[in-house]
Amino acid sequence: MARDFSTVGVIGLGTMGAGIVEVFARNGVDVVAVDADEAGVAHGREVLAGSTGRALSRGKITQEEHDALHARVRYTSDLGDLADCMLVVEAVPEQLALKQRVVGALDAIVAPQAVLATNTSSLSVTEIAVATADPKRVVGMHFFNPAPVQQFVEVIRTVITAEDVFDDVKALAERLGKKPVVVGDKAGFIANRLLFGYLNHAVSMLESRYATREDLDAAMRFGCGYPMGPLQLLDLIGIDTAYEILDTMYKQGRDRLHAPSPIIKQMVSAGMLGRKTGRGFYTYATPGSPEVVPDARTPRPGVPEGVELRDIGSVGVVGSGTMATGIVEVLAKAGLPVTYVARTEDKVEGVRASVARSTARAVEKGRMTAEEAEAVLGRLTGSTAREALADVDLVVEAVAENLEVKQDLFRDLDRICRPGAILATTTSSLPVIDCAKVTSRPQDVIGMHFFNPAQVMRLVEVVHTIATSADVTATVQGLCETVGKTAVTCGDRAGFIVNALLFPYLNDAVKMLEANYATADDIDTAMKTGCGLPMGPFELLDVVGLDVSLAIERELYVEFRERGLAPAPLLEHLVTAGYLGRKTGRGFRTYA
Repeated sequence: MARDFSTVGVIGLGTMGAGIVEVFARNGVDVVAVDADEAGVAHGREVLAGSTGRALSRGKITQEEHDALHARVRYTSDLGDLADCMLVVEAVPEQLALKQRVVGALDAIVAPQAVLATNTSSLSVTEIAVATADPKRVVGMHFFNPAPVQQFVEVIRTVITAEDVFDDVKALAERLGKKPVVVGDKAGFIANRLLFGYLNHAVSMLESRYATREDLDAAMRFGCGYPMGPLQLLDLIGIDTAYEILDTMYKQGRDRLHAPSPIIKQMVSAGMLGRKTGRGFYTYATPGSPEVVPDARTPRPGVPEGVELRDIGSVGVVGSGTMATGIVEVLAKAGLPVTYVARTEDKVEGVRASVARSTARAVEKGRMTAEEAEAVLGRLTGSTAREALADVDLVVEAVAENLEVKQDLFRDLDRICRPGAILATTTSSLPVIDCAKVTSRPQDVIGMHFFNPAQVMRLVEVVHTIATSADVTATVQGLCETVGKTAVTCGDRAGFIVNALLFPYLNDAVKMLEANYATADDIDTAMKTGCGLPMGPFELLDVVGLDVSLAIERELYVEFRERGLAPAPLLEHLVTAGYLGRKTGRGFRTYA
């Protein structure tokens, strides 16, 4: 017979604990809300009042619902008041000894059949459970922040969790309107194990000065559609919390990619814990405020001192595929005369026809006038001869992702283009310097990595090599702004920013599936619902193409020689079998 969870307890009334209280009370469950002292109780009451007050003002709950919710909550600092609760969820700080003391004390207070749940995000549920006389009644119930909003809950069963305990808690999570995913007791579980490896990698990039904090965050927001950049998210989570999670994951798995970046520990020691202290990777108006204010690391706007921009009055594009066509359209829409070169007359006409269709749709939807569409087409000049690029100020190549093909093209462009013309490559994975070195002007060669579809995606990665002139980098950054794109700047390393952060995370997801820790559906649900990502890792891999993904992961592994970056064998096997994702009808999933 299922337990009666009509009254539950919550211990720890910080942001997460108060949120869990609200979740239960919103769904008609009476809650005994406990904190260590009256100050903690008062703080919890204040957090809950603030959250429900915002919901009321936004019309998400009625006054009657608001009042009924608060009437279901009883506050106390006495653990003894939990005696009649059939479920108690602890949400105290992420310290193993503290959690063990709490559940150990509860063990002697609640009824023998009552369930004890921990909201730990990374600690071993088993180690917490063995602090009780009856560890089989202990389960993990990991809510995500903010708990009233996030639908995802990880239900963690240990090797000793009783089946009926697990079943009752999973059913309760569903009753609360959550999407529970069942996982085993492994540090980080699903979401944090995948999320914090990615966050740690971003911190390492910042620490090595590979890219600025602003560019790292913009890259993932505009390149992947993430709701927040990695450093913004770390400031929201709390740098101390991030350190504890990473440290726990590393101690259990010994994966160097999970070893907290040194700067994280330094920030914890300095009290720079993120939004809650007013300073983390960014500086905030006040502790707890989401408003970012300028500080010593805020980039100065405008052209760097002593750098003079080159004039870009006309541009060229080489290629006729989807990416090349999109870049042609973007540049022409921004008012630039565009000379594009394709291999055959049919391909030349195909590019023009594609741009014409796109602008016609824009006219139909009221996004541009017929005159503006005609003007865009009037700026296009197509040719099959590369010599047509002789007088342009900048050439963007978007040919096949093959180094020999690109090098042959750059040798030719070096011969054809006027002195001072900038030569740009849209490569997503090849070293830009390998294109530059075959020319007599490596200082004029740069990466200009557009994202697909170029007409829609706002991000461009501007990739400078060790030879690229400062005026070339600044000129291309300015051009991106002119054509309405967000430019992020980085050095010439495999994966640049986006792919270097994205694909190790995707690879970790494949390893998790390969280890039979969770299903592809559960992992996708965890990352979409728990972390707010637009697609789960397996959905995304099938869209990108498993062969493309494998090629990028191999490039990352060869460059960095990091064992944790080695492509998962399962991905290798799927590619060998010809299961490449949506384009072949089968990848991690099968398509109609």
